[in-house]
Amino acid sequence: MSANRPRGMWLAVGAATALVLGIATAVLLAATGAFRGTAPAAWQGRSAQCGAPVLKGHAVDVTVGDMGPGMMGQPNGRTPMGGTGWQGMGMLRLHATPSTVPAGVVSLRVFNAGALTHEVVVLPLPAGQAPGERPIGSNGRINEAGSLGEASRSCGAGAGKGVTPGAMAWTTVTLQPGRYELVCNLPGHYAAGMYSELDVTR
Repeated sequence: MSANRPRGMWLAVGAATALVLGIATAVLLAATGAFRGTAPAAWQGRSAQCGAPVLKGHAVDVTVGDMGPGMMGQPNGRTPMGGTGWQGMGMLRLHATPSTVPAGVVSLRVFNAGALTHEVVVLPLPAGQAPGERPIGSNGRINEAGSLGEASRSCGAGAGKGVTPGAMAWTTVTLQPGRYELVCNLPGHYAAGMYSELDVTR
């Protein structure tokens, strides 16, 4: 009987390990969107409070997120580029899929997977400039001059007061061939990495 006790203990440890690894793998795959196929015309982000209606043109799904309110810091910290920014905001993200679309009508469907309010603004990206290189003002924001559109209305189209956690927003714009930068321009968010390039081809 004593020989079976260690064997039974190792079986229990093995079963518990397999369960933990299985759950961790499922969570990781769900977080990266691996279980999502191609999005239907009317799209709803994972656990979204609302869904985007059928939109015109080529769809770009944009997920914005963060590590929650505990990561918020104070203004006037130093950014990696040497400017002033917001300390403690390094865990923000903005991801667009696909990152390349044909010229013409493009609809952005934004899902806020984070715990903070976010937005997405579409800006032309000047030749020779990489995403994330725009000057940041003392208010923690970049200059939005030349903006082609914005998705910042929770459960609605266009500009608003921000996309609340778990909500969606959308906007439809007409884009010429070129490079564009999708940004969250709430104070400190751009400096914390909330930008992504969208390339538009002929």
